[in-house]
Amino acid sequence: MAPIQRNPIRTSADFTKRKRKRAAEKVFFFSFSILLLGVDLSTKELARSYLASKSVPFIPHLISLRLICNSGAALGMLASHTWIVGIVEIIGCVAFAIGIFFSHRALLSWAFSLGLAGGAGNLADRLIHAHGFLNGCVVDFIDYGWFIGNFADIYLFSCAVCICIFLFRFDNLRGKNEKSDTSSRKPGR
Repeated sequence: MAPIQRNPIRTSADFTKRKRKRAAEKVFFFSFSILLLGVDLSTKELARSYLASKSVPFIPHLISLRLICNSGAALGMLASHTWIVGIVEIIGCVAFAIGIFFSHRALLSWAFSLGLAGGAGNLADRLIHAHGFLNGCVVDFIDYGWFIGNFADIYLFSCAVCICIFLFRFDNLRGKNEKSDTSSRKPGR
């Protein structure tokens, strides 16, 4: 019986193939972000065009469509300091883009892609509707009753959920690996 190789010799062809696969994954996740950004900006423009002065029930007693212009962050926080929210959005977009580029985990890549699309969508609104330094407002139109948001907010929430799932799974995997490593060792090794 042939011995099992623990560290197979990797050729330059294997390295090139792996590098191309990772590059294709990065292109996919950046493209996915751009697609989601397009959906967000398109729905905001539709809302601005058709919801100017009315509220439209979407799912009765649950969700309606109502146009507002939110100059702050979530729930209108920091409405008088929109430039701070804009700078945080810029930093977030850069961080999410770097995350996509360096991530080797699929769930994190999905999360960062959603986060980039959400942050860029709200930042684009803040820039498009500005009349000064990052002081524009974000178009919100999905009224949940206690919160009015947009698709970018849904992307950012989904990003947070994916990151929480990743952290929970990573913590469990690390704990199991540490236990299995210590229990599988024999004395004297």
